[in-house]
Amino acid sequence: MTDQIFIGGGGTDYAAPQVLLLDKANRHGLVAGATGTGKTVTLQIMTEGFSAAGVPVFLSDVKGDLSGLAKAGSPDFKLHEPFMKRAETIGLDLTYDSFPVTFWDLFGEQGHPIRATVAEMGPLLLSRLMELTDVQEGVLNVAFRVADEEGLPLLDLKDLQALLVWVGQNAKELSLRYGNVATSSVGAIQRQLLILENQGGTALFGEPALDLADMMRATDGRGQVNILAADKLMGSPRLYATFLLWLLSELFEELPEVGNPDKPKLVFFFDEAHLLFDDAPKALVDKVEQVARLIRSKGVGVYFVTQNPGDIPDDVLGQLGNRVQHALRAFTAKDRKELKTAAETYRENAAFDTATAIQEVGTGEAVASFLNEKGIPMVVERTLIRPPSSQLGPITQAERDGIMRASDMRGKYDAPLDRESAFEMLGKRAEAAAAAAEKAEADEAALGAKEREFKAARRYNEGRSSPRSKRSSRSSGGGFGGALASVVAKELKGTTGRRLVRGILGSLFKGR
Repeated sequence: MTDQIFIGGGGTDYAAPQVLLLDKANRHGLVAGATGTGKTVTLQIMTEGFSAAGVPVFLSDVKGDLSGLAKAGSPDFKLHEPFMKRAETIGLDLTYDSFPVTFWDLFGEQGHPIRATVAEMGPLLLSRLMELTDVQEGVLNVAFRVADEEGLPLLDLKDLQALLVWVGQNAKELSLRYGNVATSSVGAIQRQLLILENQGGTALFGEPALDLADMMRATDGRGQVNILAADKLMGSPRLYATFLLWLLSELFEELPEVGNPDKPKLVFFFDEAHLLFDDAPKALVDKVEQVARLIRSKGVGVYFVTQNPGDIPDDVLGQLGNRVQHALRAFTAKDRKELKTAAETYRENAAFDTATAIQEVGTGEAVASFLNEKGIPMVVERTLIRPPSSQLGPITQAERDGIMRASDMRGKYDAPLDRESAFEMLGKRAEAAAAAAEKAEADEAALGAKEREFKAARRYNEGRSSPRSKRSSRSSGGGFGGALASVVAKELKGTTGRRLVRGILGSLFKGR
């Protein structure tokens, strides 16, 4: 049926179909289990089901295995016979097939480059990314406020670095308006930006920024499968988690309300989800919980993939209606406690003990529970996961390159765009200020020479106003503030009545 995704067979003989209803797929989900228990295959077959139903999918490929979605499986594969036997056991007519795939990569090496502007990322996520203190986060918020108000576009890291230099130079004046802006905090942020730059963060920030519509496409009725190459990115786990959270917040801010659609507009798999919550401040966790609660009305289903359900905060875990739990190991007292907690989150099945089943299920088997037609979690079942239709394991580099060359996204994001932004605008202001100071110094020198000549010719100077006071009165209404005001006015005229708004996670979007 097209209104559901077949996950596997449940019950004592594995003959009872276990399905994920498409109109309940935006109620989010969880795929959990220890390393080597089959989470990746479950992720793969769920992606196949969504794509076949016309639902676009975004997922991160942490181990490089999921590129196989782009190529049909083959009878020559060594697991062909076991796959066919499993398919027969669960009542599945297995056919091999491939799916439309677009490869993405923050570093532009194994996929199309994917970028965000600094302004879109926002101060909250950047503070999380750079592990800033509360005081430093406050200073970063001041910098973003100044950029918004003064019409200084923040597109890449050099824009933010230039803005922070200006904030440090004008800390005294900014403190009167926004509260204490310590130059030591500005320096600390600059050092963290340097670390981020050394970790490859420069590749993430800039233009052209990602257009979400490019991830929400269908090809011949099949949803586009967007695969983020994350094997190298995992070397910077905080960058990985922050990027995925930014993408989730962009979906929340940009997509319209659709209520409860017949099928999701997009399904988002958040692999290695524990990285999002490790050492995260409560304020950030609260906002993630809020986004997860509200984004389902935008037609987006979020599925967290992690080793242990305990990696997910309770407020978020309580919103995950569709669950596939692979095996957990219980070697320590802590493990046994977490196992018991995981078992208690399912509707009990009288036929078996859930905690025992979670320990006993083998590779490719799980305990699973999905929402029924009324949105109520079904009784947990031991489930034999269906085999994938696409290739199990990665494709070759040559095959990946061929898909990249044929991609609709080829050329759109490959070359970075560096238009005028805060770095260039502040540079021009600094040059103008330097030129004005040099001219003033020359004028003062010339006036000094004339004044000495005048005094030499005439001893008394009664009634003559001081050239210095005249210069002071002429400059009191100008200087940097006046120049800044004129630039701001020009920038505001260019916005054609649009205003800048910061969303729930501090990212930037435009409103009327």
